[in-house]
Amino acid sequence: MTLALIDYGAGNLHSVANALRAAGAQDVKVTADPAVVRAADRIVLPGVGSFKACAKGLWAIPGMVDAMTERVHVGGAPFLGICVGMQLLATRGLEHGSTMGLGWIPGEVRLIERTDPAIKIPHMGWNDVSLGRKDPAHGLVEAGEAYFLHSYHFVPEEGHDIAAMTDHGGGLVAAVARDNVVGVQFHPEKSQAFGLALLSRFLDWKP
Repeated sequence: MTLALIDYGAGNLHSVANALRAAGAQDVKVTADPAVVRAADRIVLPGVGSFKACAKGLWAIPGMVDAMTERVHVGGAPFLGICVGMQLLATRGLEHGSTMGLGWIPGEVRLIERTDPAIKIPHMGWNDVSLGRKDPAHGLVEAGEAYFLHSYHFVPEEGHDIAAMTDHGGGLVAAVARDNVVGVQFHPEKSQAFGLALLSRFLDWKP
């Protein structure tokens, strides 16, 4: 099984690649080549920094978004977005102006509202991941504790796309999913056993 870890200059690639290998991945290809993405069995899109910068970096690679879309939506390859890689699934992000996202899961990425002076932004550190009644991620995301680091959060248009929530002065989406696409706001590569277990399940995930 070949796993394409997309390199567009905006991800913690070394740590994510090591975590995927620790979770059992045998063939992790860190790549900026659309041809490799089209041939991959599974795809992971990491992301750190601002939505605007990540989107700019992804669209700057000729043919990459088309290759991802073809492999995921036509070829049915399981897809995992991590942190800003998850946010890029949205229709648009509002960080540093309005920026187009992939639009695979309709919604927008907004600044976390400070509802309590004691709440710090960015949302940083360990926090609970809780599941709702519905499971659009088909068993991939489980309840537990994960490591978060973000100032903006994904607000999906449809509640049934929400796979998990966390609480930071109010509810924030911790994971989204639709069909063979899942995104997590937390960092599995920094979430120790909880994160490695998620990545291991992703390697076997058959949505």
